[in-house]
Amino acid sequence: MGAMENVIENREDRLPAEAREILQSLASQWEDVVDSKALQVIPLKGAMTNEVFEIKWPAKTGELSRKVVVRIYGEGVDVFFDRDNEIRTFEYMSKNGQGPRLLGRFPNGRIEAFIHARTLSASDLRDPDISALIAAKLKEFHELNMPGPKDVTLWDRLRNWLSTAKRLSTPEEANAFQLDSIEKEISLLEKELSGPSQSMGFCHNDLQYGNIMLEEGSKSITIIDYEYASYNALAFDISNHFCEMAADYHTDTPHILDYSKYPGLEERQRFVRLYLSSSGNHPTENEVEQLVQDVENYTLASHLFWGLWGIISEHVNDIDFDYMEYARQRFQQYWKTKPKLLGSVGSLPDVATDGEQKGTKKTLSKRPSMFKKLQKYFSLTKTKT
Repeated sequence: MGAMENVIENREDRLPAEAREILQSLASQWEDVVDSKALQVIPLKGAMTNEVFEIKWPAKTGELSRKVVVRIYGEGVDVFFDRDNEIRTFEYMSKNGQGPRLLGRFPNGRIEAFIHARTLSASDLRDPDISALIAAKLKEFHELNMPGPKDVTLWDRLRNWLSTAKRLSTPEEANAFQLDSIEKEISLLEKELSGPSQSMGFCHNDLQYGNIMLEEGSKSITIIDYEYASYNALAFDISNHFCEMAADYHTDTPHILDYSKYPGLEERQRFVRLYLSSSGNHPTENEVEQLVQDVENYTLASHLFWGLWGIISEHVNDIDFDYMEYARQRFQQYWKTKPKLLGSVGSLPDVATDGEQKGTKKTLSKRPSMFKKLQKYFSLTKTKT
């Protein structure tokens, strides 16, 4: 996941030597740059998988500064995706005018051309005009004929992430999140949500506002950051976008989700209708309603996806973000909405008894009382049978 917002701070010391060499080599080729070594490094706030920096140089009088983006891959995050596949996707998107150009690579990162557009904010996703642009761009994205296998990755990825989460978690964490029950939940969702009626395509899988850029003049949308991109059910990608409307990663508590901001039925219908009609089609009301329902059901997969991501990230990522609390909220929303969406197909698993909790000295995620809070939540919301 990633988002961008300027923070005025020069952090050249954060760049690897190989990156600085490439940057100076690039700048020395640009006639408008006054001094190729006089670069300014500005951290871009909101990234949760990589560290991202805006780099700029002073230009000749009256000219705009030259800018590029440096992306330093997060430590340990290769557990989430194949970096070589992500690079191939990035290069394909770049060559086909779908994203920024690749300017250089170094062992743990890359340098990208700067897109002269603004990154969206959380509130932008609720703007009807901007939402219409996103719907049309997402449809275009889904219709890309990407090279390589066109197999759905969601269910295998969830199982792989569950295995990794179990391996990294302490017994207290695994018990609090009921990780032993999640394999059953993944199989249940795969059975309930998969089917011949599901449309498949190339999905971004992380369409939060920080991965969407808007050029104000032309009103053109660019979707960036393809780490999690793969072939999947199109409804999953849309559902993930809707779930992201509960987030604002540019607050003092970026991990806190507000599901009162989840789009209502009318807003979801409008987005889906615009999505289906953006390529010149004229969807029927039945087609709109079917996709709206499919999207709503796939929110369950989205909650498991990012819940497991949060647990793993807590153990492999040093970025300042409360990953475990984020994971707790995603699992909480899963168990809360599952009965409404799937009926009586399964219920919340039993949590540990008070006796099983005795003797627990370490707290979950290095935060006091987290384990007890999770136990309290799951106990209070357990589905009655």
